[in-house]
Amino acid sequence: MSNIKKAFENGKAFIAFITCGDPDTDTTISAVKEAVKNGADLIELGIPFSDPTAEGPVIQSANVRALKNGITTDKVFELVKVLRKDITVPMVFMTYANVVYSYDAEKFISICKEIGIDGLILPDIPYEEKDEFIDICHKYGVDLISFVAPTSENRIAMIAKEAEGFIYVVSSLGVTGKRSEITTDLNSIVKIIRENTSVPCAIGFGISNPNQAKEMSKVADGVIVGSAIVEFLGKHGKDAPKYIGEFVKEMKDAVR
Repeated sequence: MSNIKKAFENGKAFIAFITCGDPDTDTTISAVKEAVKNGADLIELGIPFSDPTAEGPVIQSANVRALKNGITTDKVFELVKVLRKDITVPMVFMTYANVVYSYDAEKFISICKEIGIDGLILPDIPYEEKDEFIDICHKYGVDLISFVAPTSENRIAMIAKEAEGFIYVVSSLGVTGKRSEITTDLNSIVKIIRENTSVPCAIGFGISNPNQAKEMSKVADGVIVGSAIVEFLGKHGKDAPKYIGEFVKEMKDAVR
């Protein structure tokens, strides 16, 4: 059984995204610990990339800051080893295919297994191209997380049937970032997912306050929040973990 399922075993899951190395690895470690202490059920760790096509300005800026401060894939791996001494909740990497390719896919995924990373999210790999990674992921027991977007339409059932870990339901077209409202008909997307798989689904992109989190949790099995968390790092730097903890608590209370 995938470790990721644990995140969804106690009611609706709250998934927190944090960019690694922004502003430094110690702050990332503290931020993750605060998020987990305050109710995060799963942590998405962003490995910075210079051209993150799915990210809006907040997470793009975090990537730039982290890269400027010297973060590397190896340093991210070391950071996870430190986290795994205390953190037992599932953790996944979110990054881009180029990061995995340039490191060597097999080597990258085997290290994921070794250090306790449960899944991999690659927003720039469409369903039709996942074969390049899926066999290696299966070899090492790392879930390759699938995306379903408002544009997936007649592909939703097909994606759902082969999904593992959890399904990342993209709430809105465009890049990550806060949205004042989410207008996509998510109920019908989730209905098709549920007809085709028992793998849980979580909604991300644009969720930034407790009301939105509560509404989205009525539709799906969990909610994913990134930009609203990363914003604290841009604003407070090394002091951000305290604010992240308070925010996560508020959001987790809303989805309960």
